[in-house]
Parts: sequence; C-alpha cells; structure tokens
Amino acid sequence: MGEIRVPRNMFLWSMAIVYMLAFSSLYVQLPGLHGNSGVSPVRPAEPPGLTGLPLLDLLLASPTTVLLDLARAWGADPPQALELVCLAGALLALGAATLAPLRGSLVFLALWCLYFSLSQVGGGLLSSPWDGLLLEAGFLAVLVAPLSLLGRQVSSGRHDPMTFWLTRWLLFRLTFGSGVAKLAGHSAPWWNLSAVSHMLESQASPTPLAWWAAQLPSWVLRLGTVGVLVSQVLVPLLYFAPIRCLRITAFYVQLVHQLLSALTGNLTVLNLLMVALGFSLLDTEHTMSKKKRAAKTWGQTLVWVLTLLVELGVYVLIIYSATRLFQIDVDWEARAVSSKTAFTQQQFGDVLRTTMGSTVWIAVLSLTWEVVGALLSSLYVRGFFWKLWALVQWAVFAAATVAMFAVSVVPFTSMEPWSSSKVLPVVKRAHEWVKPYQLVSSYALDRQLAVGRGRPELVLEGSMDQHTWTEIHWMHKPGNVSAAPPLVAPYEARLDWQMWRAARGPAQESPWFCGLVLGLLQGNKNVERLLQADPSQYAFSEEPPAYLRATLYQYQFTQQDHHEGSGPKQWWRRDFVKDFCPIVYLGDPDLQAMLSLHGLDEESPPSGPSHSPLARLLALLRGHLETLPGPHVQWALLATVATICVLKCLLSRRGPGGRACAAAAPPAEPKAKKAKTPAAPASKAPAGPPPAAASRAAAVERRPEVERSPRRRK
Repeated sequence: MGEIRVPRNMFLWSMAIVYMLAFSSLYVQLPGLHGNSGVSPVRPAEPPGLTGLPLLDLLLASPTTVLLDLARAWGADPPQALELVCLAGALLALGAATLAPLRGSLVFLALWCLYFSLSQVGGGLLSSPWDGLLLEAGFLAVLVAPLSLLGRQVSSGRHDPMTFWLTRWLLFRLTFGSGVAKLAGHSAPWWNLSAVSHMLESQASPTPLAWWAAQLPSWVLRLGTVGVLVSQVLVPLLYFAPIRCLRITAFYVQLVHQLLSALTGNLTVLNLLMVALGFSLLDTEHTMSKKKRAAKTWGQTLVWVLTLLVELGVYVLIIYSATRLFQIDVDWEARAVSSKTAFTQQQFGDVLRTTMGSTVWIAVLSLTWEVVGALLSSLYVRGFFWKLWALVQWAVFAAATVAMFAVSVVPFTSMEPWSSSKVLPVVKRAHEWVKPYQLVSSYALDRQLAVGRGRPELVLEGSMDQHTWTEIHWMHKPGNVSAAPPLVAPYEARLDWQMWRAARGPAQESPWFCGLVLGLLQGNKNVERLLQADPSQYAFSEEPPAYLRATLYQYQFTQQDHHEGSGPKQWWRRDFVKDFCPIVYLGDPDLQAMLSLHGLDEESPPSGPSHSPLARLLALLRGHLETLPGPHVQWALLATVATICVLKCLLSRRGPGGRACAAAAPPAEPKAKKAKTPAAPASKAPAGPPPAAASRAAAVERRPEVERSPRRRK
C-alpha cells in the first residue's frame, strides 16, 4: 500500500470531531438523563468488592468510581462530575481538531478513557451501536496516533502502516458483518428486497428527505436494497485488494452509501465514523494534488495496461454477480427494472461457511504484508541507535496489532458457528478478558426489520382530570402527524432513541421509562427539556400533568398528493395498536412498585448550593447553555472548528516563505554524515562575471523551485 501519512491524519482529525460531537451531545442532556432527579440518576455508591483496592486497580475495575470520588473531593456532586468529564472531553477533542500537535496517542488515550468512564455510568442510555463503535475506533486511534512528549514526536512512524491497517480491518468487519447479518438473520424484508422501503420510515430518526425518497417507484427502492447488499457483501472484499484503484473505488462506494444514509436519517455520528474508517483505503498520492508524471517506459506501460484490464474485469465481475444473484432485468416497455433474490438461504449458508474462513486468511496475508514491510522499513534506518529504537517500536506495535486482530476474529466469526468453532481457545479467553473494555465488538447494523410496513411509536399523553388528554410532542422524534420529520444531526437525542427501542418491546425491558414518567409527573424541568427545549412548545410547562399514559401507534409515511403544493399536509398516518403504559399518577401503587423494582425510588442525596470554585463554575456554565437546543450547541462547535481551520490556512499562506496549508510533515530522521568530496582544481581563468551561457543554466536550475512556490501557482 502507498504512503499513508495524509489518510492517517484525516482519520485522526475525523476521530477528534466525532469525540467532540459525542461529548458535547451528552453534556447537553446530562441533567435530564443522569441528574439527581433525572431519568436514570447517578448514585455515588461504590461497587461491592472494590473497597481498599489500589488506585490503579480501582481505576481499571471501575473508572467511574474514581471520577466520582475525585469530584466529591473537589466539591462537586456526581452529576457535576459527569459534566466535568464531558466538558474535559469536548474541549480536549476541540483542541485536537484544531491543533495538529494535540492529535497524539496520549490525547486520544485520555479521550478514550473519558468516554469509557461515561459508558459505565450510562448503561442502557449509552448502548447505541455508535457508542461501541466509537470506543473501538477510539482505541485504534491511540495505536495509530504518533507518540509525542513535551511537543516532540518520539515514535518514528515506521509502524504506522501496521496500526493503520487495523482501521481497515474494523471497516471490513463493520460493513461485511452488517451485510452478512442481514441475510443470515432470515429477515424477510432483506430477502424480498423491500428493506429500503421499510428502513426509510422505520429507522430511528428519519429526515424529510426520507419521506420524499419513500415516494419513489417500488422498483427503484428494490434496486436500492440490492445496492445496499452489494456495497456491504461484495464491495468489502476489495478492501484488501493489492491494486490501489480497487481500494479507492471501494472507498467511494462506501462514501456514497454513507452520504445517502446521512441525508435520509439522523445518524451523522455513525456515518462520520464509517467515513473516518474508510480513509484507511486511501493513500497520500490520491489525497494530494496530482503532479505531472514522467514519461513511462514500455515495461511500465505494459504493467499499467494489465492492471487496468484487471480492474475492469473486477468491476464487470461484481456487476455480473449482482445481476445474476438478484435477477435484475430491464423492462424497456414498462420503463422499470425487476429484481428478486435468486439464491436460497441454504445456498447462502454454504457459501458463507467457505467465505468466512477465506476472508480471515486473506486478512492474515494482508496483515503479514504490512508487518514485514514495517520491519524492512525499520531495518533501513541509518545509525545503530535509531535503528534499534525503530526495531523496538516495531516489535511493540506489531505485537499490539496482531493481538488486536486475533481478538477481533472472535466476534467476527460469531455469525457463523462452524467458523467460530475453529478459533483457538486461547484467543477466546483473551477476548473474554478484554470484553469488559469494549475494545472489540460484533456489528450487525439494520439486521432485523419488521415484516409489516411502518414504525411502532410511543405517544405520551397528559391530563388533569382523566377526561381531556393532551398529546406531548417531542422535538426530535415523530409524533405530530402534521409535523415534518425533524433535522437533528449531528445531535444524538439519547432519550428519543430509547423511546424508539422501547416501542419494539414490553415496558418491563425499559426501566428508564418509569424514571421518565416520574420526572414528567413531578414537573422536572431537566427532564422536560429532553422533550422540548422551548417551554412554549411543551403543553404542561406551567403545571405538570396529574395523570400520564402511553399508547403504542403504528406510523406510516403518507403518499404524495400531486395536487398539493411543495410538501404534504400530513407527513404521517397512524393506527392505534395497544396501551403501552396504563394511567399513572403520583402515589400510584403500580408506579411505586415499578420504581422500587428498578431502584428508582431511592432518595437522591441532598445537593445544596456548593461554594467550591469548581461547582460554581459548572453551575454558571450550565445556566448559560441549558436554554439552547442541543443541535445549536454542536453546530456552534463545528463552526468554531471550521473558522479556526480557515484562519490557520489563510495565515499559513501569508506567513514567512508563503507556505501553503499542508499536512504535518513526518518526523525527521537522523542524517548520515556526508562524505567529504575532494575540492575541484582551481581554474586558471581570471575571475570575472559568469558567461551568459552559465547564467542561463543557473536560471533554468532555479526555475522549478520558484514555480513550486504557492504564490506562483494558479
């Protein structure tokens, strides 16, 4: 693979942006989620069996306990400790996104530890697919990022292709595993190619563009399902292709897929993570501006022609395979394209059994190539000390890379029993040891879809007398049938996503739902702000409801009326399904029993106004930001990053020497002593001005350096 310095920097910059969005999104919602009277309050109790442990062991066993203890020592209560963690993570990620020296392994290690600590507290509220993916990709960023101490880079960078390869392997596991799980899970919508039509309205948070996409002809949506399966099952096999153009094509296929997904669904963080991992398919030559290439010899031309023929052959093979596997046929008279699955579940299982083992061995060969290449690169370092230092780094990072790959094979092969049984027992034991730290996970995005059309949706209603019921509308989830689907991205509405999950199961599987009902009945403003940041849009902002109930509806997109204007009068239509939660009120025995069952009836410790500087600073900042909607806070952070990057680019162009914006240069290697050349014999010609021919030759030699200046570039 080619030089990966620029794609690596793009990956690290993207990871800093994702961390910034994740921390800031959680900070906005913390009082309502984990405040003293939130949906799932934080309890300062220490886990049993950890008393008396050394600080390092306690930090590894329960990092959140250490954070809460430190917060109490500084005069802050447990919720404020979590706020401090979110603020520290957001500011550190903001610095890493704007300053290249901060994109080092120690900074990413701190970001990973902070987010891992939050995940231990959040429990089910921080169990979305992108949370586990962020923890795994964030740990890989620790291995990929350069090691810097006191502003000076310590690592040689010779091992970068090895560690950066792990991001490509994670991308393969994520895409290929999700595609295989869709078919291996026997989900009817994926087998009858109606999945995209279902996903547009049943996903967690659709956008207005999803409604317009749902109006497309059915044959177009069926082709979209075929495209999703091809991009997740066939195209990922190109990630380890020895021809760089095939890998670059696979990157752009995934980029288009993520762009369409982001436009129709509010999953920007997940889409950004996928794109960040996709940078591992690129190289510096592709990301930088192309230079004029010298004329090729006949041998180079022959290799180029053969490579081009192989590329075209691979593209034709993928298109032909997709056409045969899904029986794609064009009906020119009807101006439509028909498609259907042409293979059985038994045939797919037989092919999967062979493919799983083959993909693992292909990955082994690809990783071996990178490890050997890094070893040879370390051996070519000049100077005994620097060569020894490069070899030590190679040994450490090679061991870490191989260990991460071996452990990740366990969740990857778990979708196929025969392949999983071939994994060595010692590897499975190692996987069980690192499993609590979420370093590796199995991924199956959009694996199961409901057979029927529409999406189940919970609707909360409040009343003062049990006769007149008023629906409570949410900011970030469907509810009002006349309101367009909201644009939330890049904000992650945690409670809205949990409501989407709760609608697909019984109320007993959502213990936080009791905390939500209790908070609304008590008129908790922090909980109410999770539903509506603007009090004027909340029906019970003046007085909390005396009674609450939850009803389950089946929502579906309406069909476009061509006689209407630019948009529909009603975006949704809904049908009653059942009562999800009966009528409850403060003091209701059934509600008290549910609160006691889930440990939510415990009184939070009194938290009066603290006079510590840290607590007052956190309260002051919270007072300024609590009235702002979460998306506004995140767009302000993104605008700050964009402004700083533009200013840095403009200043660097106008700085000394007129240097243009470019990626950080690799660390300089020690220069070997230059051998002294004997001085040329002095000419007997008398001293004087150089001849005209010599002046023209000197000007020709200096011309390329001048033309390379950004000021002369058009």
